[in-house]
Amino acid sequence: MPVVARSLSVLDAFGDGVPSLRLSAIAARTGLPAPTTLRLVRELVAWGGLERQADGSYRLGTRLWVLGNRAPCPQRLRDAVGLPILHAATGHSAHVAVADTAGALVIGESGGLVPDGTLLPWHATAAGLVLLAWADDDVRASALAAPARLTPYTVTAPGLLTERLRRIRHGEVAVSREEWRPGRTHVAVAVPGPHGRPAGALALAGRTAIPPGAVAALRRTAAAAGAVLARH
Repeated sequence: MPVVARSLSVLDAFGDGVPSLRLSAIAARTGLPAPTTLRLVRELVAWGGLERQADGSYRLGTRLWVLGNRAPCPQRLRDAVGLPILHAATGHSAHVAVADTAGALVIGESGGLVPDGTLLPWHATAAGLVLLAWADDDVRASALAAPARLTPYTVTAPGLLTERLRRIRHGEVAVSREEWRPGRTHVAVAVPGPHGRPAGALALAGRTAIPPGAVAALRRTAAAAGAVLARH
């Protein structure tokens, strides 16, 4: 296997959303010998692609996030939704997320409640539900197979979740009330994209219920962003 491919396989070991891994776990996931894994991990740490934590485990480094933020598609989506404007207009924290391998990845935020780079669970957040509603069948089946109960209010019954996804596909606003974090309410809608699938999910987060006026502003902002993206 070429050196570049081996290095990428080390980064892919974190692809399921696991926050950190020890060297032995990286070697097991990649199938590489331990000495090779150690050498590649050290090189990636020096470059900034991995970071070594105090307990000796490794996590993805900030350089990957910086490079990802410079990719044209996320930048266009962030620019189109105008998160600071939505935050100022509603008084609620605003974020935009795109589908990742293991959930909804926040690629932009204004207001402080959901930081950039947060991987939101599919089933327990409004943005996750929106993106899961239009996900491929295998992704949806995997997400609904054994959803974790993250708070006492997390909906985990596959039948109930399937019905929620159906309603979201038919235009209903996705709502998560304390399902991911206690004391947090999220609402989200799709940002229209090509081929009938969302370009992303636009969401508001608050410590209290999101009022109807803010939800209406969320819908208008998502529709306007979809129109901007369609012109480019």
